Order: sequence, then structure tokens, then C-alpha cells
Amino acid sequence: MITDPLFYAAAIPAVILLGLAKGGFSGLGALSLPLMALVVSPVQAAAITLPILIVQDVVSVWAYRRTWDRRNVVIMLLGGISGIVTGYLLAAQVSDAAVKLAVGIISVAFAIRRMVVERRASPPKAAPADVPRGIFWGWVTGFTSMVAHAGGPPFQIYVMPQRLPRDIFVGTGAVLFAMINWIKVPPYLALGQFTAENMATAGALFPVAIASTWAGVLLVRRVSGQAFYTAVYVLLILVGAKLIYDGAVTYL
Repeated sequence: MITDPLFYAAAIPAVILLGLAKGGFSGLGALSLPLMALVVSPVQAAAITLPILIVQDVVSVWAYRRTWDRRNVVIMLLGGISGIVTGYLLAAQVSDAAVKLAVGIISVAFAIRRMVVERRASPPKAAPADVPRGIFWGWVTGFTSMVAHAGGPPFQIYVMPQRLPRDIFVGTGAVLFAMINWIKVPPYLALGQFTAENMATAGALFPVAIASTWAGVLLVRRVSGQAFYTAVYVLLILVGAKLIYDGAVTYL
């Protein structure tokens, strides 16, 4: 187990952000891996994070077990599985920086566009959960989740225009990512990421992971639907900007 206090100074806030994201404030989790990567390698940070995500999934799925959209989960999972396989096959060739840069640009552009459109006098009608777009964004979600645990923004880009009720939106993400994270386990095992040190370190952070996820659930349920979507758009812009910065500095 990692014993360096500096690691936990970064890891505990990172896990709290993951918990708030799992509780419903989607997108915040994308900030966690870069934060942990300040003190350990990005590869080790991702390996430590996956068991934590799986434990948090148990809490979020239980909390939203009655409020999720089956059609969206099935459609996106079809694309998500292929995205995870692609990420595994290209693990050595794909740059984390390039993925973050692309996801960041798409996220910021989408969120700004939606905020502008929805403030018009006649806002657009809710978009349907169509198969072609769902499979595409499911693939992007699976790929970015496998490579950088950054599947939240692509998921939001596909689902948010549907204007689902708050709890169904959050519950759909909870169920989808719980499945995706378990599907990622065999590739991580094959890549040799689950060392004894990484697993013991993740285990030490489980109490923080569980408590922060419950806190996220309780906080989200105190926010109105309209305020929730506005907050998610703002968070998507902030997270997208952070991803753009993380990706761009590599090329400067």
C-alpha cells in the first residue's frame, strides 16, 4: 500500500470528487485522475481508481435502482463494449493527452451550444434516444472510460438533450457506468494493473469513496431539475476546459 502522505493529500479530494460525480454531479469525476496523477503515474492512478469506482457504483446503483432508463442503457452499452475493446487494443498507441483534448473540446462546444439554445424563447423539444447516435456516443464513452476514466462527458452529450427527469438521468448513468466498469476489469487484469500495492491503496480509500457517494446522492436530491441541468452544463464546461488544458500542455 502507498504510505506517502502527499499521495493521500491528492487522492482523498480526488475520491471525494468521484463520489460526488457518482452521486449525481456528473462530470466532476473527470477531474479525479489528473489530480491523482500529480503524485503517481497516470497508469497507476487509473488502476487505483477502478476498484474505487466499482465500490461507488454499488452505492449509486442502489440509490437510483428504481429510476433509470433501460433503453438508453442497452443502446449505449452496445457501443460501450466495442469502445472498451478498442481502448484495450490501442492502449499502447493512444495518447491520453490526445483523448483528453478531443473530449474537452467536444464537451465545451456541446455545453455552450445547449445553454445558448435552451435560453431561446422557444427551446427545442427533447431529443429521442435513437440507436445510431446512442451506439456512437456509447463507443466514445467506453473508449474514453477505458483509456482515461473520462466517460462522463460523452455520456452527457448523448443523454442530456433528452431532458430526462433528474433522477432518471442520474440513475441511467449509474447503471451504465457500473456495467462499463465491470467490463473494464478483464482488460485491466490483462494489462497487469491490479498489483497488490494498487489494490491495498484503493481499499484504504473505500470509506471515503462510500461516504462521498452518499453525500452526492443527498445533495443532488436537494436540487431542482432545472437547476440540476444548469449545474451539469456549467460543470461540463469546467471539466471540458480542464481536459483541454491537460491535453494541450503535453504538446506545448
